[in-house]
Amino acid sequence: MPRVKLDKSLAEDLITSKMRVLQQYIDEILNRWNESSSKKFLEKARTGIHENAEDDAIELRQLLADYTNLQEILNKL
Repeated sequence: MPRVKLDKSLAEDLITSKMRVLQQYIDEILNRWNESSSKKFLEKARTGIHENAEDDAIELRQLLADYTNLQEILNKL
């Protein structure tokens, strides 16, 4: 993978900006299902309490994985 030099503060700003966008998407999904916790929503989707939530649950899992990945990158800076 090619490497690019980037000022640390700019990298932090870009990563935190992306994390804010991901958090907005996460919040939209949770609000759609009147949930305050990702964990609770995913459990209710898995057990069928939230019918037809499979697509949102898949999307939420990916958003959470992306968010976690960005957190790890930010911590390594």
